[in-house]
Amino acid sequence: MSKDQRTMPIDPSEFTMSLGDHIDELRKRFILALIVPLPLSILIFFIAHILVEWLLLPLQRVQLAWGFPPEVQVLSPPEFLMLELKLSIVLALVLSLPWLLWQGWCFIGPGLYPRERRFVYLLMPGSFILTLVGIAVMYFLMLPLMLQVLMLITRGVGVPEQLLPLAPSVADSALVIPMPETPPTEAVPGQIWLDPDGSMLRIAVTTEQADHVQILQSPLQGRSAVTQVFQLSSYVNFVLALLLGVSLAFQLPLVLLLGGWLGLIDAPMLRGKRKWALLVCAAVSAITTPADAFSMLLMLIPLYALYEFGILLVAFLPADRVAGRARDGDEAA
Repeated sequence: MSKDQRTMPIDPSEFTMSLGDHIDELRKRFILALIVPLPLSILIFFIAHILVEWLLLPLQRVQLAWGFPPEVQVLSPPEFLMLELKLSIVLALVLSLPWLLWQGWCFIGPGLYPRERRFVYLLMPGSFILTLVGIAVMYFLMLPLMLQVLMLITRGVGVPEQLLPLAPSVADSALVIPMPETPPTEAVPGQIWLDPDGSMLRIAVTTEQADHVQILQSPLQGRSAVTQVFQLSSYVNFVLALLLGVSLAFQLPLVLLLGGWLGLIDAPMLRGKRKWALLVCAAVSAITTPADAFSMLLMLIPLYALYEFGILLVAFLPADRVAGRARDGDEAA
C-alpha cells in the first residue's frame, strides 16, 4: 500500500482543506502527473519508427494480398517527423495512464468513504483490462477486415476496354515475361518475372553489397481507374481515430455498472431495453467506423456483446454487495 493510500482518512470530514489548499494540492498532482509522460515521450521518440512499422503491418498485409506495393506516401518534408512526435506523445500518454489515474485518485480519494473507494478499486483495473481487449480486437481483427473491404470497394472501379487499345506495333515487339508457377527461390540480378496471378511485376537487382539481391516490385493496374496509394499521416490518423473509438466503446460495461451502483438503472430494465440498446449501438458504430456497412457491423457485434456483459455485471455486482465487502474489510482492519 502506497503512502498516499495509507494517509487517506476513514472519515472524509476529518480531512478538510481550504480553497487555497485544494488549488495547491491540484497543482501538485498536475506536476506529478507530468513527471512520467514527458520524459517517456522523449524516450519513445527514438523508437518511433518501430511504432510506424507496427501500425503499417495490417495495411501492408492487405496490400500484398490484393497485389499492391506495400508502401505509403509522405507528401511533405516534415510529415514523417511530425508523425513520429505525435505517436510518441500518444503512446507516452497511454503507457502513463495508470500513473495519471492514480494522481487523480490521490486528489479525490480523501473526500470519499472507504466503502465508496471500493467502487473505484473495481472500476480502474476493469477499465484498463477492457481497454487492452479493445486494442487487441481493433488491431488483429477489425482493422485488417475493414481494410480488406475498403480495398475491395475501390478495386471494382475500372477503365473501359475501349480506352485501352493495344497498337499493333507494340504487340509485335512486346517483351515476353515468364510467369512461373512459383517464384524463383534464388533470383539472379536482371531477372524479371510475373507473379502466378499476373498482378505483380518483380525485378531482381544488385545492391551495394555484391552478395545480396534486392527484389523490386510494381503492381500491374492497367484496368484499374483508381490507384490504391495511401498517405502515411492519413492512414495513421485513421488508425488512431478508430483506436480511440474502440477504446471508449469498450468502456460500456463499466458505464452500465456505475449507473447500476448509482441506482439509475438495473438489470431488468436493461433487459427490457435491448431493442433500444441495439439501435444506440448501431448509431455509435456508424459514427466511429468508416462509411460502409461491413465496418459498422464489425463494431456493432462486440459493442452489443459488451452491453450484454454489462447486464451481467449489474446483476451480479450490485452496490450493496460491493459496499458490504468494503465494510467487512474495514471491520477486519
